[in-house]
Amino acid sequence: MSERDQYVRQIDTLVASRELHGADSLCKLLRYLANHALDFPGESLKEYRIATEVFGRSSDFDPQLDSIIRVQAGRLRSKLSNYYESDGVHDSIVVELPKGAYVLSFHHRIKGTTKLHPGASSEGSQQVSLRSRKLEIVVAVLSVLLVVLIGVVARLSVFRKSSNTNLARGEPSPPAAFLQFWKPFASGPEEPWVVFSNASFVGRPETGLRYYDPARDSGASVWDHYTGVGEVLAVHSLDQVFGSLHRGLRVKRGNLFTLDDVQNNDLIFLGSPAENLSLMDIPNTKEFIFQRLDAGPRKGDLAIVNVRPERGESKDYLASPSFAPLTEDYAIVAMLPGLNPSRSIMILAGTTTLGTQGAVDYVSRENSVQEMLERLSASRAGELKPFEALLHVKVTRGVPVQMELVALRRKAS
Repeated sequence: MSERDQYVRQIDTLVASRELHGADSLCKLLRYLANHALDFPGESLKEYRIATEVFGRSSDFDPQLDSIIRVQAGRLRSKLSNYYESDGVHDSIVVELPKGAYVLSFHHRIKGTTKLHPGASSEGSQQVSLRSRKLEIVVAVLSVLLVVLIGVVARLSVFRKSSNTNLARGEPSPPAAFLQFWKPFASGPEEPWVVFSNASFVGRPETGLRYYDPARDSGASVWDHYTGVGEVLAVHSLDQVFGSLHRGLRVKRGNLFTLDDVQNNDLIFLGSPAENLSLMDIPNTKEFIFQRLDAGPRKGDLAIVNVRPERGESKDYLASPSFAPLTEDYAIVAMLPGLNPSRSIMILAGTTTLGTQGAVDYVSRENSVQEMLERLSASRAGELKPFEALLHVKVTRGVPVQMELVALRRKAS
């Protein structure tokens, strides 16, 4: 196995380790720095380049105002140190991120040593950097062979760079509307959680399921691993949006949601409180709320209640009746502050699973996001303020085909 392959394998080991498990942004940063160190040994990296190519920051990124790279590098440095003091104590290759720089170094341990101490002398350990290894090759081989080798390495470097680390450069820039609308969720140090509805059912899948009712289903077997087709497709749509922003998503079903998640993460909820019960435990909408009607011909049906109707608006908004084909639904799109003021919450929810899908489709399309921003009078330079919006969703053959913004409320920040 070549030396380069050994280094790449060590990076794979680190990414799969307990220290970096679940830290997607750190794993992405580690692979980026590793590819750069292997392809361009000795070449320094600037914060701006890392911010735009790894974390999807816009071209106006200013490292003096945004410390994300310094913070993430510090976290990665700490994770690497912890790994080599625990699970990696016997690894033959040590990867380090020296302080004050963004260039990884690879070191070989001398056989028999159990720990590599920073600054150790040559008697205690043998450190071999990519640069020194290259100098040894220069001394060891004939000049003609060196020319051939450099040519081969150059070709491999160009291929590797174009196929790995520079993919983002070949992609179109994210739409400006996406950058502004999704900034609260795409600019943090960690990827946001998408919490999708995960209602509890009783019955049997082969004979019919219904919602679990604590009043009459005590002791019944509960099925809590189903979700609607709208939520499934919604997660896919959001993944595409965040991919265009060069960011990832973490996904969690509602039944696994905890209050710690509210404190520590930016959250995107998919589905109404009727199915996504975790919405009951967080700051929720105040202007448009989900509520079952207690009177009238649609008594018991889930509606979106307009708390303070304005001129031309209705009090209640309901989907097509359950006895008829679903041709319309209503949905909420809301951005709210979290329990932790530094965190944000997005709620995308219809009264049915297709309404939820329609809400996500709306915020996944450049033209409709631009419409929302214009209705909010959001300037490009300013932060997007909390808001609540109500959508009308037209459905054809089980597919949301048209979303219309029917009411909007700006909220005090």
